[in-house]
Formats: sequence, C-alpha cells, structure tokens
Amino acid sequence: MSVIVPHAAHWGYFDAVVEDGRVTGARPFARDPWPNPLVEGMPDLVHAECRIDRPYVREGWLRGARRGSPRGRDGFVPVSWDRATRLVAEEVARVRAEHGDASILGGSYGWASAGRFHHARSQLHRFLGLGGGFTSQVTNYSYGAGMTLMPHVLGTNDPVTGPATDWRSIIGNARLMLCFGGLPLKNGLVTAGGGGAHEYVPQMRRAAEAGLRFVNISPLRGDTAEFLKADWVPMRPGGDTAMVLAMIHAIVEAGMEDRDFLSRCTTGWDRLLAYVSGEADGVPKTPEWAEALCDVPAATIRALALEAARVPTMVTATWSIQRAEHGEQPWWALVALASVLGGIGKPGQGIAFGYGSINGMGTARRELPTVNLPAARNPVGVSIPVARVTELLERPGEVLRYNGRDILLPDIRMVFWAGGNPFHHHQDLNRLARAFSRPETIVVSEPWWTSIARHADIVLPATTTLERNDIASSSRDRFLRAMHRAVPPQGEARNDHDAFADIAEALGYRERFTEGRDEGAWLRHLYDRFRRACAAMGAGVPEFDRFWAEGHIEFSPPERDFVGFADFAADPVAAPLATPSGKVELYSETVAGFGDPEVPGHAVWKAPREWLGGDLSRFPLHLLSSQPATRLHGQLDPARAARAGKLQGREPIRMHPADAAARGLVTGQVVRVFNDRGAALAGLVLEEGLRPGVVTMSTGAWWDPRETEAGLLCVHGNANVLTQDIGTSSLGQGCAAQSCLVQVEAWLGALPEVSVHRPPRRVVVLDEGR
Repeated sequence: MSVIVPHAAHWGYFDAVVEDGRVTGARPFARDPWPNPLVEGMPDLVHAECRIDRPYVREGWLRGARRGSPRGRDGFVPVSWDRATRLVAEEVARVRAEHGDASILGGSYGWASAGRFHHARSQLHRFLGLGGGFTSQVTNYSYGAGMTLMPHVLGTNDPVTGPATDWRSIIGNARLMLCFGGLPLKNGLVTAGGGGAHEYVPQMRRAAEAGLRFVNISPLRGDTAEFLKADWVPMRPGGDTAMVLAMIHAIVEAGMEDRDFLSRCTTGWDRLLAYVSGEADGVPKTPEWAEALCDVPAATIRALALEAARVPTMVTATWSIQRAEHGEQPWWALVALASVLGGIGKPGQGIAFGYGSINGMGTARRELPTVNLPAARNPVGVSIPVARVTELLERPGEVLRYNGRDILLPDIRMVFWAGGNPFHHHQDLNRLARAFSRPETIVVSEPWWTSIARHADIVLPATTTLERNDIASSSRDRFLRAMHRAVPPQGEARNDHDAFADIAEALGYRERFTEGRDEGAWLRHLYDRFRRACAAMGAGVPEFDRFWAEGHIEFSPPERDFVGFADFAADPVAAPLATPSGKVELYSETVAGFGDPEVPGHAVWKAPREWLGGDLSRFPLHLLSSQPATRLHGQLDPARAARAGKLQGREPIRMHPADAAARGLVTGQVVRVFNDRGAALAGLVLEEGLRPGVVTMSTGAWWDPRETEAGLLCVHGNANVLTQDIGTSSLGQGCAAQSCLVQVEAWLGALPEVSVHRPPRRVVVLDEGR
C-alpha cells in the first residue's frame, strides 16, 4: 500500500510516494504551473549506494597523521555515535583552548535548501556561535562580487536578490529586453528555500506573446528559449563591459541620454562621461573600439543602443557574468546604461540581475516574512568572502583585502563543515585539496560520500530532508509547505540538530543550543513566530495544526505591480537610496577611496588575464562552466537525470563543430580537457549554437581524481579542476570561474572507471577504542 507524504525541495514542492518503508516516487505539486522533473530523482538520493551509513573516522587521523597529511586517499574506520560525539567535542574544546575560537572555520554552503529549521548552515553556525565563536564566510559563489558592489551603487541588493520589477509590469510596459547572459530555462527550475509555483517559463511565454522583443547577448544561442524568438548577439566571453560602455557612448553621441534622470537621480555622471568620451584617458569608448574587444560588430552595438533609447527597455543580466575576473565592472556599467536610458523606477523598465538565474525573480508576491531559525551571535566576528577559502587555509597571518578593509587571516586548525561541498563550488580543486591538508582536524556532517566527506577526519552521517520534518519557506514564492517525514533515518543517520545538541552537551551548553525544544517543538515555535509576524503585516494564516494537516498555505498575489525604485525616481529627495549621496552612484567616492587601481570609482574596461582576446598559444578555448540542467550544483549527481545526461559516464563538454573538426574530434567520444591547473575527462557534444572558440561544461560532476604521469586527472568531468581560483577583484573577492582558458584533445587511453558514487574503502578495526 502506498503512502503519500507532502514534501519540498529547492527543485519544487512534491508528494513523496512511500511503499514498504522506501521512497519509491515523487509526484509534482498539483498547483505548480511548470513542475520540475528533477524531483523524480529524490528517491535515488534517499536510497543511494553512496549514503554514509554510520559515523566514520579517517584511518590516518586515528594514527596521528593530522596537520600536513594529504586527505582524500585514506580508508575510514567505522565508529559508534558515542565515540564520534566524544571525539568531535574533545577536538572543539582542545582547538579553542590551544589556538582560540577564530581557529575554527564554520564552513557551510548548502545553498538554500528547502527546510528552514534543518538548514545546515543555520544549525552549524548556531552551534559554533553559542560555543564561543568561529571564523565565518560572507557573500556567495553565485553573485558575491555583485552583492558587494550594489550597495555602493544602488544602496541595496534588491535588484540582485529581489524584489525586482515584476514580470507583470515588464509585460505591460517594456518593448525591449536586453538580456546579458540570456534567460536560461534550466535556471528557472530552482527556488531558494523551495517553491510551489515555477512561474518563470509561463511569465516569459506571456511576455513573448505580448510582443516584447528579447535580445540574447551571450556566447550561447541556447541561453534563451526558442519560443522567445530572441535575436542572438554571440559576444566574446568577458567582453560585456566594453560593449555596454560603447552603447552608452552611442546614446550620448546621438544626444539621446535622459539628462533629467541623470541630473536628478545620479551622482558622478560627469566622471563616467569623461571616461566614456575619452576625455579622461584619450580613448573614446566607441562601438568601433568595443568591436575589437567584445567581437560584436560596431553597427550592431550602435543599433541596439539607439533602439534601447527609443523604446521602453528593461536591462538585465544573469548572475553568471559577474563570476569572472573584474566581474564587478559589467554590472556597474549596466546600472550606468539603465541610468542613461532613464528607465530606473519606470514601469517595466530599469535594471535587474537574476531574471535568468533563479525562479521567483520578478514573480508578483506580497512582501511577507519567511520561516527561519534565529541566528546566534558569532563573538569572533571574523569572516572571509566564501570564494577565498583556499587563501584562508594557505595564508595564516597574512592580510586579505576585501571591500575596502583588511582581513587578518587566522590560522585555521579545525574545519567543521555541514551542508554543501566546496569540492563542487570552489575553483582549482587540486589547489583546494592541497590547502585542505593544512588543518589538524576536519569534521563533516553529510548524507553522502561527497568529496568534502572523503576529505574529512570525522564523518557524521546526516539525514536527508525526507527523513525529518520541516517547513519550506521562500521569499520568492507565494506558498508555504509542510515537509512531512517520509521514512525513518537510513542506517545510523541523524539530523544535524540532534547530533550538534549531543556535542553541545559534552561541551556544556546543550540547553542554550536547544532552548529545551526538540524538532516538533521548534517547528511550532518557528511557525508561531512567522504567524505573529504575518498578522502584524495584515496577513492571516491558520494555526500550526491546520497548516500541518493541510500541507501548504497559499498567499494571494498583490493587486498592484511592483516597480523597483519607483518612489526614488519620482522624488529622490523624499525617497533617497541608501548610498552616501542618496542617489545612483555612477561614480562612488567610497569605492575610489579604497585606493585600488583595478577598481576605480566608476565602471571601467579591464581585460581579464584569461580570455579569447589574450594569449591563445597554449590554451586557445574559453571554458564557460554553467549550471547543469540535470541537477543543482553537485546535488542529484547520483540520481537518474544526471546519470542519463552523461556520455560514457562522463560530464558532457559542448564545442562548436568547427573547433572539433580542427582537432579531429567527433561527437560522443571521450576527450581530455586541460590547462596548467588540472585535467578532466568529458564526453564531447557538438553544438552549432555556440560561438567558435568557446566550450561549455556544466559544474557538479562529483570530483573523481586519479594519479597519472601528467598529474591528477578527474575521470568524471568536474570543470572546477580547470577554473581559476582568483578573486574578481579586491573589492568583491568573488568567484572568477568564467575567466578560464583550456585545450581539448582526444583521450586515447583506456577509460578509467568512475567510482565516486560508491563509498570509499572501509577499514575494519576490532577495537574501536584504539
């Protein structure tokens, strides 16, 4: 007999089908207009071969091989939960006593998975914060550079994270949408915190039917759906800023800039104009100048610019274009373009980042609170940008420059990681692995044998969402979802809250951590806080028991369209921005005052070190590492969709047929992709809708390294063995993965087996007390 259980994931709400104690299926939420088929892989994760069945300790760590010991190669010794709890508590106490609280890195990057109480980052940081503090991480890999910049320019990150001008307003008012990086369909399949309604595709369809003209400015034709009938401008990767500056030049040259908006609502236009005109440096940023950099014909640049100046235009860019060296610059330039057009604050116009990056951006939704676990204060107060974790481990005692301040990097002796896998998110994985040899102890709480678990010393088996109760809540979705436990914890898995509570008890602060509540009491408490907050905003929600029984709440959409910065544009004096000037800062005295020549006070063109406009003598192809359509990051990699999407068990690499022919390569064969940082095997797919010289690989294939005569080779196809581990700049210190050159050649040897989805070697020790 089947049991149907309401549940949720960041791929969408679904009903889990349970038979004989196993999750056998996942049915999409009935109210979802565009359900995500990826939820069908949820049973695969619960019952995967690579689940961590019980606590383990790395064999070498037990024998004393700690700081400086290579990780990721040893076998693991099974231990009891009592012993694992004791070992973790002893190490936390010892490291704090000997090296200070800042010597513990609270690593967690679990994206924003559905389930707000059991959110791994929240649980871990609460545990470490109440215990004395830790070194933390700020920003993110997705848009870290942009989220650091935008408060200087617009006073807020709303255009990045939402609320942003909604699609209803765009459909009703805009006539042109300039899409830098496109509007990829696959990115509309995920919602941070979970979502009941995938509105992304239905809204774009309505926009196309209303006659909105889309322009896809991207190296990939497929970055917009066919039904949008978008014009494709196949720009050279890394050339965005040059093209945008040239568009501004063309508009000013034609006398079509919105002088009223620039005068009333911006500061620093004179400084930026001097740069664009060439007065400041002798180089006019004309479309002809930009053509040599972005490889877009000057006539196309000029025509797009003048069209945008004539008709109501929405300017947007994906999060991905700022994940490059100097990644702050294209976003700053795009704000300037929207200002020159005068569209900021007008219905359906202006600027936003992320319409093509995540579901829910631009979805009409009432501004209501979300369900969240209250954060605990971190007494240490030391944080690094998340994309600089390798430098943190490599450079103890040195200074990292970030956003105008100097961060003294602590000496990390212990890493405690729960949620996420840096061996997916991070760049230059071979370098990261070397850095992970430096700490004395690494503790990881994780459901599966991912690379971070394989690089741990103490491994705590965590439950999946389907093995616990929780609440899904997102600021980008109009639903709230009860997540009922579908099956008991598999093996000896435990949820983080219970595991951390036992460790906290051994350290003397269990009551402060739990506040006397178990899972059920916490869910009621968090829901009641949410209910009171909703009531204060005029929104009534049912009591907890009714919500839990019915499975979800739906909030009605707002009656009025939302237009970003409308009040500011109408009266910038009465409704100023949260910038020093109260205006859009096309020139920022604050940023200029940081004294970094790479990031002056306004948007500028800076050539990346690795791009198709530079030295191509050794590595002539530009690799773009995109988000996958068959999973989210590395999540779902063991599931059916990701497995079906691989070629001979390897992640695909897409290449233009002309580039393949020049190398004697044919579709379907396994190739070696390499540069000086590393190498990976991939399955070749030929793609006409890709500009020559560019290749693409999706991130997220679990890292599966093998020692070869030429160095480490990822036999599975993890693109991040190839990408640069450098900051976007000293301002944002974001991920710069998209600035990456490689070469591709045929793989002529025997194909190594992909084994990363199986558990590592288990070492049997009869006396586990040794």
